[in-house]
Amino acid sequence: MAQVNNHLVIMAGGVGSRFWPMSTTDRPKQFIDVLGTGRTLLQLTLDRFAGIVDPENVWIVTNMKYADIVHEQLPEVPRTNILCEPCRRNTAPCIAYVSWRIKKKDSKANIVVTPSDHIVMDTMEFKRVIAQCMKFTGETDAVLTLGMKPSRPETGYGYIQADLSYSSPRNKEIYRVDSFREKPDLETALRYIKNKSYFWNAGIFIWNVNTIVNAFRVYQPAMSKIFDDMMDVYGTEHEQEEIDRRFPECESISVDYAIMEKAEEIFVCPADFGWSDLGTWGSLLMQTKHDMYGNSIIGDNISVYDTSNCIIHAMNEKRVVVQGLDGYIVAEEDGRLLICQLAEEQRIKQFSGEG
Repeated sequence: MAQVNNHLVIMAGGVGSRFWPMSTTDRPKQFIDVLGTGRTLLQLTLDRFAGIVDPENVWIVTNMKYADIVHEQLPEVPRTNILCEPCRRNTAPCIAYVSWRIKKKDSKANIVVTPSDHIVMDTMEFKRVIAQCMKFTGETDAVLTLGMKPSRPETGYGYIQADLSYSSPRNKEIYRVDSFREKPDLETALRYIKNKSYFWNAGIFIWNVNTIVNAFRVYQPAMSKIFDDMMDVYGTEHEQEEIDRRFPECESISVDYAIMEKAEEIFVCPADFGWSDLGTWGSLLMQTKHDMYGNSIIGDNISVYDTSNCIIHAMNEKRVVVQGLDGYIVAEEDGRLLICQLAEEQRIKQFSGEG
């Protein structure tokens, strides 16, 4: 049963179209069924917190243009808990806004913040890790982040270096953070993966509401003043009007730069539950089941012949036949068809005109 003070924040404002033709700037990847499960990435994100956070304590921060999609896909979340940013200002203002908003409702809130477009393969282990992390932050003033145990020398993720020499007395799976590292080149990533103290930065954070608000007041005083000034309007009919006026004043900065790299009580919980941020078609190919030739086939009416190492996504077609391809993306949505070499997928935006 969920603890009454547990809150979930899902950041769902991204506008990327990396999974074109399924995702577009009008309907980014968090709102589509990438895995072919019948649930969008946003819905799957909420699903894995079942039993940890009650729906009335779920908060979605998104772009104004996506508010109706969020409500349509997550009808169990109160409409008043869908917070709309008037413009993009990176993750620090996003997290600051929702933290002040939650504080107005629940001054004892214990919060987990997660992106909306990641996948987790082992949901039971995920729930176990999140539950113990929330217990830790509920009892301390710590800022806690999750570190994913790396399975390859990934250059597309930031890294967290942990001090593994000793763990927290409260929880033997939690360690202090030594440093945060930017996305490395391949040589550096190879060095990281040989050193057991480096973990992928998943962008999942856990903290008490007073801890994070106080951290903003110390390390981002200008930004915190903006949200302190609006305390009287949170939860009223004037909230959106004031957010529209004041939010653009915030510096565009990530929470990593704004808080994580400055605060003193920073901890990491290394975890391994089959995590991916699904940034590319290639990452989707790695995370999904393959046939004996290395193909990932998502859709019910797809046949392949003499084909290997391809990802084929066609959920709505009556019949799809692919022959003679190696290392390709084949994807269809709403009359838009993509056939592209996996090695060239960074050019999809250029090809599609969505960039």
